[in-house]
Amino acid sequence: MMRRPSQMVRGLLVRQIQDVFNDRARGEAPVVRSNDALFDRGSEIWRVHGDVTTMMIGGVTALLLQMLHPAALAGVWDHSSFRSDMLGRLRRTARFIAVTTFGERTQAEAAIARVRDVHARISGALDDGTAYRASDPRLLAWVHVCEAMAFLEAWRAFGEPGMTRTAQDRYFAQHARIARALGAAPVPESRAEAEALIESFRPDLRVTGRTRAVARMILDHPPPTLAMLPTQKLVMQAAVEIMPRWARRLHGFARPPFSGPLVRGSAFALAQTVRWAFRSDGARAAGSGRAHVQPGSSMR
Repeated sequence: MMRRPSQMVRGLLVRQIQDVFNDRARGEAPVVRSNDALFDRGSEIWRVHGDVTTMMIGGVTALLLQMLHPAALAGVWDHSSFRSDMLGRLRRTARFIAVTTFGERTQAEAAIARVRDVHARISGALDDGTAYRASDPRLLAWVHVCEAMAFLEAWRAFGEPGMTRTAQDRYFAQHARIARALGAAPVPESRAEAEALIESFRPDLRVTGRTRAVARMILDHPPPTLAMLPTQKLVMQAAVEIMPRWARRLHGFARPPFSGPLVRGSAFALAQTVRWAFRSDGARAAGSGRAHVQPGSSMR
């Protein structure tokens, strides 16, 4: 049985994870849970997006899926600071999910408006001359469905393996509200619709040298601190593990024999440890009148 870390180690763990997703030099702090959020407390989207470890894992899975679409990859490659400031980009996207899930309604709506404004100014052409727009509804639908499916699969694998199909459908229906506000279409409102939408995109997906370069950049990116290296390595392994088989094959990710159960078991144990640390930390915060969302709700 795993020994619980001491109070000091637990506090250090919480602080390290918070620092990954919040730039304290800029005054950033974890998003506060609001009673006036877009979604109710106890909703499926609150449960799924409120778990630190599964959101980190699902966020990486989402990125690896999204980049299989040439236009999605081109938008990041041509118009993003991703390559020069990966941590900053991930912090901003994580905060977007946290704010739109847990923040006050006015904050969520303002965050959505800012992203729509950015998307409206991004366009370009692929290597074959095909034009793309970040505001294209179908392209936004691909980004959304990858994100929603990845977050849910990570939660099911390492948080709530027994989540019912009905609860999964409710999660997609709730997450659809954000996707529609961003201009995505079509937007799945059930797991079956999400699976069908992903399947419809598969003929458009491909891997190029650029895809492989970005994938390696993500999977091999140095951790913010040396102490986070084992955790980050496990997060990356788990992110690849929960990808659909066809996506792993397309990327060319090799999986050593019998590694799956070991990675899944280790990631499940990590998620339990982090969940316990934040639950204890949250109890102390509530006692002092503060209740914060766990950091790093995702990487959009």
